[in-house]
Amino acid sequence: MSQPTDLIRIRQLTKTFGKVRALDGLDLTVRAGEVHGFLGPNGAGKSTTIRILLGLIRATGGQVELFGVDPWRQAARLHRRLAYVAGDVALWPGLTGGQCLDVLGATHGSVDQKRRERLIERFDLDPSKRIRDYSKGNRQKVALVAALAAEADLLILDEPTSGLDPLMEQAFQLCVRERRQAGVTVLLSSHRLGEVEALADRVSIIRRGRTVTTGSLADLRRHTRTSVHAVTAREPDGLASAQGVADYVCERRDGHVDTKFTIDVDHLDAMIGRLHAARIHTLTVTPPSLDALFLQAYGESLDDGPQTSDTLAEAGR
Repeated sequence: MSQPTDLIRIRQLTKTFGKVRALDGLDLTVRAGEVHGFLGPNGAGKSTTIRILLGLIRATGGQVELFGVDPWRQAARLHRRLAYVAGDVALWPGLTGGQCLDVLGATHGSVDQKRRERLIERFDLDPSKRIRDYSKGNRQKVALVAALAAEADLLILDEPTSGLDPLMEQAFQLCVRERRQAGVTVLLSSHRLGEVEALADRVSIIRRGRTVTTGSLADLRRHTRTSVHAVTAREPDGLASAQGVADYVCERRDGHVDTKFTIDVDHLDAMIGRLHAARIHTLTVTPPSLDALFLQAYGESLDDGPQTSDTLAEAGR
């Protein structure tokens, strides 16, 4: 099987469970070689989408392609090219961590044993202990080591750092970057927005089974507001009424002027010029975080259908 440019291509995906409509026309495209953040709160449809991609359940409607084929019809074949980590790992309590790694590795087609040993050391995992004696975090480490050691083209990670401490989260991020540099594609579903922001090339945010917005963080930030905090020698001329400026607050303190405002990114250069003319002492420019983008996306109405960064731009955001 050749590798298409888009490893995952989903169009107008629907899934119903009785009277419950879990997915309602969801669109998702994941390009080869990228880390793609897949965001949404509980109940948004992330896990249902992933189960369909894994061939565990069948879509009610729409189109789903994984490596260019239907995962429902080709699940066994496709699983040799991907590795999956769930947020709540279920393992065999009577086996050791090392034995579980062997079993999981057998499902992945091939495993890089040297990389596996490095990962065991990096995640500070004792493979000689039985699973029943592991904490939740250590069970999660077993699944992560197995997936990251696999010679897979695609990693599907659903809340992969659940139960890990901050040090192990950093180890995880380093490992994902290394796999991406090796050409591996990653679909990362996570509630930890900082984690996605640190790793993702692009993100898709979904709500109630539909895509709200998708694009790179840079694309999405173009349609949101940037926060500016400047300390200048005098008040900047005409800044309060300038185009693109909002939330303007200006105070005099200890012989300086403390100014805060938000601004459309398209007008940022002009505002920096006004601040320079007022003799800048300090300047802090803060682009919107992924948290802010997420909250903004959840403030959007879905009555008119899914929105991309391009349609957000047309709406003047």
